Amino acid sequence: MAQWRSSRRDNEDGVRFPPALTIFLVLVSCVLVAFDRPQSRPEVLSDVRAAFNDAAMPLLEAAAWPIRGVRNMGPWWRRQFELAEENRELREELAELRAWRDVALSLRDRVRVYEQALNLETPAARERITAWAVAERAGPFVRSRLLGVGREDGVEAGYPVVNIYGLVGRTVDVGRRSSRVLLLTDLNSRVAVMADRSNARAMLTGDNTDFPRLDYLGSHPDIQEGDRIVTSGDDNVLPRGLPVGEAVRDRHGQWRVALYSDAAPIDLVWIWPFDPVDPPEDEPPLLVPPAGDRPVAASAPGLEGTAAGGEEG
Repeated sequence: MAQWRSSRRDNEDGVRFPPALTIFLVLVSCVLVAFDRPQSRPEVLSDVRAAFNDAAMPLLEAAAWPIRGVRNMGPWWRRQFELAEENRELREELAELRAWRDVALSLRDRVRVYEQALNLETPAARERITAWAVAERAGPFVRSRLLGVGREDGVEAGYPVVNIYGLVGRTVDVGRRSSRVLLLTDLNSRVAVMADRSNARAMLTGDNTDFPRLDYLGSHPDIQEGDRIVTSGDDNVLPRGLPVGEAVRDRHGQWRVALYSDAAPIDLVWIWPFDPVDPPEDEPPLLVPPAGDRPVAASAPGLEGTAAGGEEG
């Protein structure tokens, strides 16, 4: 028993450090920590540290490459499955779009035949004007945008402005090199629209919210949730058939429109030139010919003899 305690004491004495060495090591550690700060690090120490990192980087990179490969193996295979699923969905969507393209082409040909049969003249398509829109912080309207095109580019007041999703608004103030667009959500915006399914007419009224109202629908409107709303052209302000949005109900039961143009920021827009239908001119008054040029009215048969007898008598 005494022998076991003696050997344990010898082992404990063997692993102990002298107090002087311990204090020296603590001081060296404090000095290294103090000099390791970027603002107080000596230039020589920084150079030595950078050289050591440069020398050790290839070895660390070679050692970490297998670990990094094993770690990225799971996300890589998961991404492959996601890409395969996305590719399958895109193929299905492409097949459906091809079917819709065939339908659109057939309808286009049918419309041309109908136009020829009815002797209809469609308005000539004009080149659209591309512009970048910027938000306007101060102006006469609450919700409007400024465009970098104006009269020099062919823009006139009242032209419809669209983005890749649908109608944005119409131009109201046009300068030489800039123009202002009144958005559909502005309080001053009024656009005649209709439901594409039932041709139910309404007035799209902006109220400074993201969902403008549908006013003047009537007591029993033929409109359903999700109906596609397009411009009707009844106001002779915008052309017929421009996509606007989908019909939705708010919490008060009032019909509103979720605008297609809100699907993306309003930055790149196109301005479509539109010439409204001019009212017919007043017909000029009929000119009364002079007395000498008036045609002589024929006399009645019974009065000819009377006139002659009167002259003879």
